[in-house]
Amino acid sequence: MANNLTNEKKSVVVSMLAEGNSIRAIERMTGIHRDTVMRLGVRMGEGCAKIMDERFRGLNCKVIELDETWGFVGMKQKTANKLGAGDDMGDVWTWVAIDAESKLVPSFRVGGRTQKDADLFIEDLARRLSHRVQISSDSLRAYQGAIEKAFGPEVDYGTIVKTYSSAQPEDARRYSPPEVVKVDRIAVHGEPEADLISTSYVEKQNHTLRMHCRRMSRLTNAFSKKLENFKAAIALHYAYYNFAKMHKAIRCTPAMAAGVVSSQWTVNELVEMIEG
Repeated sequence: MANNLTNEKKSVVVSMLAEGNSIRAIERMTGIHRDTVMRLGVRMGEGCAKIMDERFRGLNCKVIELDETWGFVGMKQKTANKLGAGDDMGDVWTWVAIDAESKLVPSFRVGGRTQKDADLFIEDLARRLSHRVQISSDSLRAYQGAIEKAFGPEVDYGTIVKTYSSAQPEDARRYSPPEVVKVDRIAVHGEPEADLISTSYVEKQNHTLRMHCRRMSRLTNAFSKKLENFKAAIALHYAYYNFAKMHKAIRCTPAMAAGVVSSQWTVNELVEMIEG
């Protein structure tokens, strides 16, 4: 049972999960049963979500970038529709916000890609910020209504619209994005600085998520079978990224750069906070 593992062994398992190893790979390398690894991962993810919810308040972020990343639980949506699977199966989207200066991820949400999901995501982000902020996103319409509802006039918001080349064959686009031929920056609310309207940092964070969370790797067979497990894996990733992973650009962890904590957390410290 996971409760019989020492915190040292738990830290090894959590580190391997956070660095992109699959559950079965961890089982082979450590000798710890995959069910034990999975239960520990779920508990850690749920605990990490609570820690971030409590600590990410009154943040002094100035420039926020938004994006959403696709994943799936159990099966892809096309198959789920054919089989009549429940709401917890099929496509799932991870909404994420990143502070362009500290690289902190102050808010994220796992759910659908609806206006309701956008509203809940932006409302959560707004509650965590201490003052007026500039926000950038892609041209997804759901962002505009959500930002206006959550922030009112107290926001500078712009969208970035990319025009892609359609010259590449369909098979090539499956493995690499088409070429960007034009980029337009559009002010939507307030007076956003044009040079700061960008989604570069959040797109890089999406890449980091796919590299460090095995369930989000492209063309993977390590996908989540339950939505609960998917949510826990995402929360574990962001806690590890925010508190424990040194960021090369800022030479500290994002939580340190944002003034949330004064020092880098080890995985063992994170385990002790949650597991006792």
